[in-house]
Amino acid sequence: MDVTRRGFITTTVATAGVAVTPNAQGASHADHDQQALPSDLTLRVKSLESLLVEKGLVDPAALDALVDIYEHKIGPRNGARVVARAWSDPEYKRRLLTDADAAIADLGFVGQQGEHMVVVENTPAIHNMVVCTLCSCYPWPTLGLPPTWYKSAPYRSRAVIDPRGVLREFGLEIPAHVELRVWDSTAEIRYLVLPERPAGSESLDQEALAALVTRDSMIGTGRPLSPGESATP
Repeated sequence: MDVTRRGFITTTVATAGVAVTPNAQGASHADHDQQALPSDLTLRVKSLESLLVEKGLVDPAALDALVDIYEHKIGPRNGARVVARAWSDPEYKRRLLTDADAAIADLGFVGQQGEHMVVVENTPAIHNMVVCTLCSCYPWPTLGLPPTWYKSAPYRSRAVIDPRGVLREFGLEIPAHVELRVWDSTAEIRYLVLPERPAGSESLDQEALAALVTRDSMIGTGRPLSPGESATP
């Protein structure tokens, strides 16, 4: 997590006036109370982890490295393949936007936390952003483990109240003429953003296109890389 994200998690803004886009079932989590304490499951996992570390059965550094692999490499690479296929195959893109579950399953990315997917497309006129205001619902088969900032209370509340301000702190400025839509993921439905294809990528194959897709661009808090651009460590 870079300095911008670290600073974001400790910042709160109270600028009202932006509504959350309801999920496909017409529900929103915006009215729910924020969860102040970890869930029982989280506490049990933490307790078990502490016990294993204390007895020398688990190396914390190895555990952190494993989590990092799933958060930044294995999961997001799956979603990147989905996006790259949509960028290069108009028929697949059409299917992805109309029946995301089936289209994603075609590439073999199925499983728990990945059911009932909806893909929303960024265009020059519309920018989409995903949040789970109640907890941290996230499409694991396509994006891996949710990043820390996605689960934080500041992101979950401020993404609804001041989405443009939040994106600005992520280094993403959305022009005033671009409509900003915030999608609230739930346990029943999860969203994936189909980012705009970068300019200058017309000659790239799917493998090269997938290398341009970032995790944050599929959440809506970032953009894909441009050809020749390197990802920030």
